[in-house]
Amino acid sequence: MAEILPAGITHYPPLAGSDETMAWILKRMLQNPRLPENLRRVESWPEPMRAEWSNDEGLAAARRHRERLVQSLRRTRARIDAFHPDFIVIWGDDQYENFREDVVPPYCIYAHESFEFGPPPHNIWKESTETKFHARGHVAAAKRLATGLIEAGFDTAYSYKPLHHPLGHAFANAVLYLDYDRTGFSYPIIPFSINCYGRKVIAQRGGLPMFDRPPSEVQFDPPAPTPRRLFELGAATARIFNASPWRVALLASSGWSHAFLTEKNNFLYPDTPADRNLFEALQRGDYETWKNYPASAVEDSGQQELLNWMCLAGALAELNRKPKEVEFIDTWIFNSSKCFLVAPPSN
Repeated sequence: MAEILPAGITHYPPLAGSDETMAWILKRMLQNPRLPENLRRVESWPEPMRAEWSNDEGLAAARRHRERLVQSLRRTRARIDAFHPDFIVIWGDDQYENFREDVVPPYCIYAHESFEFGPPPHNIWKESTETKFHARGHVAAAKRLATGLIEAGFDTAYSYKPLHHPLGHAFANAVLYLDYDRTGFSYPIIPFSINCYGRKVIAQRGGLPMFDRPPSEVQFDPPAPTPRRLFELGAATARIFNASPWRVALLASSGWSHAFLTEKNNFLYPDTPADRNLFEALQRGDYETWKNYPASAVEDSGQQELLNWMCLAGALAELNRKPKEVEFIDTWIFNSSKCFLVAPPSN
């Protein structure tokens, strides 16, 4: 009998590194040659940002940040284990990893037999980059999802093998972090790649701003799919699996507002107020606010990766379900707001 578990986590890359390096993105943004000179000095930062940075360049704050993130990951993993899904569909972004200049689909379902990937270098687990992790795919369910979405009017791309990269970090980190304690991860996965970075996926190679050229010289790409379209995509995904024989976890993997995408904050800190507004709407089950969120607001607030959660919000709306557990973790110096969510079936 079909059952669906909507959930959301972060795939925050610096979590895989040490506490000493967790603030490296901020340090990189301080090298921006166009950064106003006063913002290079800590005393000019907003007071909460100075407090988080403290006199140890954020080391103590990094330890606290890690503790909160890991606790939330463990709690989410426990809920997934209790639900025991047949597979996990992961909505995640591709940052110039598998999709590059040859093709950038708006979204793509990975109908792969299996996935092989390694840990990032200099990781907290002290694992060699030669270490290989393996995750099973679920081809039948991936093909059923692609078929159902196409029949519902979503011209969905799909693939049977990787193009440029075995598995982007939005998906690999989701597995690595849900198995943070290295107890094993046996659930098959269906990565569902969303072109979150849109106008910056090729122009910025899905990453940090390029400070070697003025903004007027950057040739931006076509935009990402709109929030409404991805909300509807998530709702259709929930409908398809609700009519299936499987127990399915639908997982959004991403941070929310990113400092390095938030130009109005000089790329130093995320747009936490914008994130909190959406978080509060999520808490109360106000999915219309999510569905009607403007694409322009996504870019203005550096919330590109929030588009993965638009799919999750659509699934929640389709299932008429509010989150049972939801947590918002903000920060001034660790690049992005993070959110965790679990919304299990009531029975």
